[in-house]
Amino acid sequence: MDIKQLRVFSTVAEFGSFSRAAVALSLGQPVLSRQIKALETELGVDLLYRNGRGVVMTEAGKLLDGYAKGILEQMSRAESEIAALRSNPRGTIVIGMPPSVGVVLTTPLVKGFRERFPLVAMRVVEGFSGHVLEWLVNGRIDVAVLYNAPRMSNLVSEPLLRDELFLLGSAEDPCRLPDGPIPASQLAELPMILPSRPHGLRLVLDQILAGAGITPRIDLEVEAMPSTLNLVQQGIGYTILSYSSVHHLVTAGRIKYWRIENPALSRDLILATSSQRPTSQAIRALTETVRREVKRLKKEGLWEPPRPA
Repeated sequence: MDIKQLRVFSTVAEFGSFSRAAVALSLGQPVLSRQIKALETELGVDLLYRNGRGVVMTEAGKLLDGYAKGILEQMSRAESEIAALRSNPRGTIVIGMPPSVGVVLTTPLVKGFRERFPLVAMRVVEGFSGHVLEWLVNGRIDVAVLYNAPRMSNLVSEPLLRDELFLLGSAEDPCRLPDGPIPASQLAELPMILPSRPHGLRLVLDQILAGAGITPRIDLEVEAMPSTLNLVQQGIGYTILSYSSVHHLVTAGRIKYWRIENPALSRDLILATSSQRPTSQAIRALTETVRREVKRLKKEGLWEPPRPA
């Protein structure tokens, strides 16, 4: 006995006619007759009594019809709820990202995600890219946005964008740098405030600059981005970060930025999930929202400034 047989039986019983049930189910009458006959044979009883005006249920048929209606109703509810889950996922989801990403991405991401998927409880955690990667591998978070993630068999990752790095200084610019791009070699003369190793940003900078034979002048090592930016605004030194990290400070006239060339500095922003855990509807919805928001922020000039014409 299967769902198809129950649906055929229930429909024939409801209409009291094989011909009308055949039209309702878009099936031929011989198919319906075979389904009912197979069901009666399996149960060992007659379910329908055929007369000149159609069919009526036997006592066994009435009993089965009551169960069939309940089963079919439960199946319909299950299908409806699963379909609703596809468009309105629910549950709890955790995303991790570095502070330099969170400062521009967290607010629009949370707002956009909660508007579209109000049944999902969302949590955002911030940490260095290395920590975010470790949290993802260990199952503490479901989705990660991080820089320069290594290729690992237990990760599913995709690039979001190539993130250019800029020289940042106070609005007063104590070293009186010229407008326009500066050569990377000048980093050997400027008082730089950078994180220490093994911070991901420091590793990227050391690798690129060493390849060009450049040793930056590092006057101060600071791990926390807010403290670094406070020092830069006070004119204590310069730092290197993504434009997205300081867009609000540039707009407010508190920070200046310069493009770096020969070589240019950049890093890859990655969206990653674990291949060791099933991908839920909530995870799919969140990764889709991350892609859309990053694309929108870039298009609106909040992630990186427009290049001069």
